[in-house]
Amino acid sequence: MSVRPYRDIERRQSRKIRVGNVEVGGDAPISVQSMTNTLTTDVNATVAQIHRLEEAGADIVRVSCPDQESTAALKDIIKQVHVPIVADIHFHYKRAIEAAEAGAACLRINPGNIGSTDRVREVVKAAKDHGCSMRIGVNAGSLEKELLERYGEPCPEAMVESALNHAKILEDQDFREFKISVKASDVFLAVAAYYGLAEACDYPLHLGITEAGGLRGGTVKSSIGMGNLLWAGIGDTLRVSLSADPVEEIHVGFDILKSLGLRTRGVQIISCPSCARQGFNVVETVAELEKRLAHISTPISLSIIGCIVNGPGEARETDIGLTGGGGGNHKMYISGRPDHNISTEKMVDHIVELVEERAAKIEAEEAAKQTAAE
Repeated sequence: MSVRPYRDIERRQSRKIRVGNVEVGGDAPISVQSMTNTLTTDVNATVAQIHRLEEAGADIVRVSCPDQESTAALKDIIKQVHVPIVADIHFHYKRAIEAAEAGAACLRINPGNIGSTDRVREVVKAAKDHGCSMRIGVNAGSLEKELLERYGEPCPEAMVESALNHAKILEDQDFREFKISVKASDVFLAVAAYYGLAEACDYPLHLGITEAGGLRGGTVKSSIGMGNLLWAGIGDTLRVSLSADPVEEIHVGFDILKSLGLRTRGVQIISCPSCARQGFNVVETVAELEKRLAHISTPISLSIIGCIVNGPGEARETDIGLTGGGGGNHKMYISGRPDHNISTEKMVDHIVELVEERAAKIEAEEAAKQTAAE
């Protein structure tokens, strides 16, 4: 038991698979995904977007392959990027085979929707031959007609049954390198379906609240749904589905994981909403720091509090802290201890410098440990 057991999250024990060089499931870190929204046939635009997602920290990126021209372009795209690529396939089994041959690390596919057993067998053979895993993607909006007729509407039981039916098709072909998702735009439906699936199998689960909405609404919806599941230990990889720049999906995904202590990438800023007690403009300061510290990937905690009511207490728990004081003179904390004062005019530049120095020191220490281990 840890020192603070109320923070402990016991992850569901799932089997581990690989998506390219990224492990999913088991004891692997929860990975964060997004999906391109460029035309896949526009190789330059798609590669540029994937590079932006890589810079934001994406572990895996999905690319839609609706036609033969797209799978042909996929080969050129994969050559120019570093993250594993998931090929999004619907209905046509040949697109899945072509994507595997093009170097896709994973196929997002529902085996029950691609035709006969022979066709499934061909797709599985291609996946095995090219070291490709799969994701079974069940969606409340596209459940099988037979299930809808039997259950009357999309419901958790129907979604779990659909997922297990698709899984059995792959199991019958002696293929188990897959993860499963049971997404819905209804938070209650999605969460209940994931809870049911988590009990019914040990496959790794890909989390998502599908078609969640725009940046603000979709972030709230996704945080409620996926936060509930992650807190319960359910989930091995996730995508935040937003009608927004895909880079925002990565930012929100990491913020959800950071808030639960499940991933620690980049600077985590703890800040107050500000009030009449503030010794400086907290809102403007935090916005500027978020922008100027976005390039930091090393985990660092930073508290920005406008006054002394909660400032010292929050600073004790963070790597670097700032508490607002009177007369434009504020207190800086280092490793939880009061260290020195800083003026309003100089504080943003100073904090950026402190964070960059701390990140460089941590990175140098990690590099030294790695060298010693080798």
